[in-house]
Amino acid sequence: MSSHGTAVIVGGTSGLGQALAQKMAARGQEVIITGRDAQAAQKVANTIGGKTRGLALDLTQPHDIAAALADVGPVRHLVLSAIYRDENSVRNYDVAGAIKLVTLKLVGYTEVVHSLVDRLSADSAILLFGGQAKERAYPGSTTVTTINGGIATMIRTLAVELAPTRVNAIHPGIIGDSPAWRDKPAAVLDGARKRTPTGQLASMEQVAEASLFLLDNGAVNGVNLAVDGGWMLL
Repeated sequence: MSSHGTAVIVGGTSGLGQALAQKMAARGQEVIITGRDAQAAQKVANTIGGKTRGLALDLTQPHDIAAALADVGPVRHLVLSAIYRDENSVRNYDVAGAIKLVTLKLVGYTEVVHSLVDRLSADSAILLFGGQAKERAYPGSTTVTTINGGIATMIRTLAVELAPTRVNAIHPGIIGDSPAWRDKPAAVLDGARKRTPTGQLASMEQVAEASLFLLDNGAVNGVNLAVDGGWMLL
């Protein structure tokens, strides 16, 4: 095991979680990535390489989480990046979709921490993924905005209860090269750039780098870090 210790990335089979897994594996960490399907998760782990393995885990089934993580050893870094993209408005409310997302991010994230709490140490760090929808709502973001607001406050109680283990959250804005955004119409992305003081959308690489900062810096605790190029300033 490297000096960085084992990293568990829940939701590390795609998107931002996978980008972070690649960086952690490249620096020699043992990395465990989870997805809902074991074979698919291991296929991604093989692509990442290094000391990476895949594990099946479904955050929408919180009663099964402890058993799924039973063979995971001591954890230095725990990253909760899994997301279900829900577009849900009050006028056209999808109860099943709302329950799925609430369960995944609030109950599921917390149950992962609960299941691994005895395998964390004083120098462990936990990182939760939220998003800037908590600050800038849009039509259909009723559940997403609420859940990401919950992530922003959840880190405070976790940091207090798990001290001295550190707990932080990262809140990406529009990530121009992410699977969720890269195929959007050029006009949409150009409009977002114009609303960003830097004139550039954040990248997956930048989110991964910011994530490593939150995980590695021992003085950073209970912080909600926006990675959006100053998008909320305009």
